[in-house]
Amino acid sequence: MARLLVKFQRYFRRKPIRFFMLIALYLTAGSLMFLHAGFTGEPRVSENQPSSSDGPSGRTELQYLGAPQLSRESRELPEPLTTARRYGSWFKIPSKDTPAARSSPGEYGGTWSRALKGRNVREKEEEKAKYIGCYVDNTLRRALRGVSFFDYKKMTLFRCQDNCAERGYLYAGLEFGAECYCGHKIQAINVSDSDCNMECKGEKNNICGGVNRLSIYRLELAQESARRYGSAIFRGCFRRPENVSVALLASRPMKNMSVDRCVDFCTGKEYPLAALAGSWCHCGFPTTLFTLHEREDEELCAQKCSGEEFESCGNAKYFIVYQTQVQDNRCMDRRFLTVRAKQLIALASFPGAGNTWARHLIELATGFYTGSYYFDGSLYNKGFKGERDHWRSGRTICIKTHESGQKEIEAFDAAILLIRNPYKALMAEFNRKYGGHIGFASHAHWKGKEWPEFVKNYAPWWATHTLDWLKFGKTVLVVHFEDLKRDLFVQLKRMVSLLDIAVLEDRLLCVEGQKDGNFKRSGLRKLEFDPYTPEMRQAISGYIRTVDSALKRRNLTGVPEDYYPR
Repeated sequence: MARLLVKFQRYFRRKPIRFFMLIALYLTAGSLMFLHAGFTGEPRVSENQPSSSDGPSGRTELQYLGAPQLSRESRELPEPLTTARRYGSWFKIPSKDTPAARSSPGEYGGTWSRALKGRNVREKEEEKAKYIGCYVDNTLRRALRGVSFFDYKKMTLFRCQDNCAERGYLYAGLEFGAECYCGHKIQAINVSDSDCNMECKGEKNNICGGVNRLSIYRLELAQESARRYGSAIFRGCFRRPENVSVALLASRPMKNMSVDRCVDFCTGKEYPLAALAGSWCHCGFPTTLFTLHEREDEELCAQKCSGEEFESCGNAKYFIVYQTQVQDNRCMDRRFLTVRAKQLIALASFPGAGNTWARHLIELATGFYTGSYYFDGSLYNKGFKGERDHWRSGRTICIKTHESGQKEIEAFDAAILLIRNPYKALMAEFNRKYGGHIGFASHAHWKGKEWPEFVKNYAPWWATHTLDWLKFGKTVLVVHFEDLKRDLFVQLKRMVSLLDIAVLEDRLLCVEGQKDGNFKRSGLRKLEFDPYTPEMRQAISGYIRTVDSALKRRNLTGVPEDYYPR
């Protein structure tokens, strides 16, 4: 054997070219085999992709969203072709049971709310939906005439409500256990709740309408209604201002009046508001003469548009108002303080409590940059120019901080203390930590060891952060994140008053229309499971009670009721 190897080596020493050619052929053959395996592997097929015998159960939201209204008979014909699911970068090998692997943006949702059966109030991540009854529906004249989508495998109450709310509709209706319809108003008669008797395809013990029967929910948004008509946002029905020509600066009568025509007219005039008053279209800004704070019952504005069958155009006394895509620039200018601030004011919060959003609101309301105890390049790049200033520079209106030690707190002369529901604050911070300012943590992080460890370390900090600021802060203004969302004008006015800045109310009204900013997470991607274990909830409930007692000892309003799990 040894002699054979020696002969082999001598042969290739004499013929080196043949040796290198052999190596090249070996590598080429290996590469071709690798490429062949990559192209001929088994294709992955979505769990929702039907086979030739699947029939209607294989349909997905992607196929139906925004599709023409068809009769049930025609809908139940099997699809000849479907598109395979596209997976994101979260998972190397997506599995059938992975809730985050969805075929369309509208498919994020599920049983996070743990909804109760029937007509109980359903809790959501950012909004509520109230069951209002069972209604007749038919294929020729729909009760809800907005967007619709169907999923004959995974339809749930929350998923339907979430999709309708995200698109700005006031009502969400479920039919036949698997069909979801959205609309601005109900155009059908109410019938007995017993007629809605079909379970949802995606969750047992919850009712999703019946045969030609809709279970309808009213979507009660945490902020004012975000209903949309095309690119415009529905703001509501409002009483006619006393002096229309002063309150709304441009007006025009229109034949065949429609929402589209009025919105287009005001957009062309570069006004952020379009107010429909029968055959008249008015345009303008939110001002103290027309604040949009006192909404009226929509029935008062129910006069039909002359050029549009299913939309209301208001009348001479009550206006239907939409917000156009024109930006209200009255509150967009920002600069550094020209005179050094006399006192250092903290904008203090636990991480995930909405500090960045509050900074955005304060900058718009005052016209001055906010600073930070830290430096975050992504925030600087998004327009928070005060990030680069040293927090003691005196050029910014207030200073963001998450610190909670006595020494750090006593360095400030006053503070706005922003408090948020710990369940939501913890999830928001976990998403930021593992997904960035507007990203999301992966399913693997939620299900892995990271989440329990995070809750164990951060939940006690949520309580001690508030307790320390109440104890060591010199002047502390407590603002609940939930109150700021619910009543932005009043709460922002309180915050600005502590900053000792004179601000015109028109500017605050402008902020209401620009409130989201660049760091608002989309509501589309929500967990399909409750990440909190009973042990976690028990511990967090104890922290909530401790903070509630501390606030009340200072003669302040305790924590909002929704801090406690139901």
